[in-house]
Amino acid sequence: MQARNLPAISGRYWAAILAASMCGANTGDFLSRIIGLGHWRGVPFLIAAFFLIVWAEKRSMVTTEAYYWLAIILLRTGATNLADLSTHDFKISYPLTLLGLTALLIVVLIADRAPARTGDADTPSLPATDLPYWIAMLIAGTLGTAGGDYVAYGLGLGIASMLLTAVFGAILAAATTYGAMSKWWYWATIVGARTAGTVLGDLLASRRGFDLGLWISTACTASLLAAIILVWPLRRRAVAPNLR
Repeated sequence: MQARNLPAISGRYWAAILAASMCGANTGDFLSRIIGLGHWRGVPFLIAAFFLIVWAEKRSMVTTEAYYWLAIILLRTGATNLADLSTHDFKISYPLTLLGLTALLIVVLIADRAPARTGDADTPSLPATDLPYWIAMLIAGTLGTAGGDYVAYGLGLGIASMLLTAVFGAILAAATTYGAMSKWWYWATIVGARTAGTVLGDLLASRRGFDLGLWISTACTASLLAAIILVWPLRRRAVAPNLR
């Protein structure tokens, strides 16, 4: 994607990534359960929609982050279905699924030879959003979904939500403080956000949580993501003069 349409890595970005992870957990279940496409029949449509967004972004003259966040949601939705396909339909154990996805993600990241991202220390930019980036994002989302479900089955949604949100916060703090949000720290934080987002999204929708149902929980998480993307920049510009 064009650099002008990409968000900077900041608190706003990570809040939006967490909200997108919650939303994608809900939209994946919505697609498979409410619409009735199951865990694999919706994937080709998601892939087609993803490439349509990438194609449109390349030709757009409008500067907007909307293309990036739409692509993120589509991949996150597909990742939810792929993880459930592996563990529910194919009956592959969670440890084996997690091990395989972790190894696959490492291979993709090692093979990715994209140039280092640009940006300063205060607002670093994203890694190059080329094909390896989006493949890694899909794998990270699938890994996070499987990991979140695995922890939730053992601890319950409430405890898992608190634990995994704390883990995500710890990884983010370490990545920002010690890792300078380098390539490996960036992807570790993405996986942390995807894992926490899975259980938080399920906590809203599931009968074992707040029992809002998929219709309401999907609307809530989508609204949260939209609010972060649209409102946070306005608030940041409004308070910036007072911080100087």
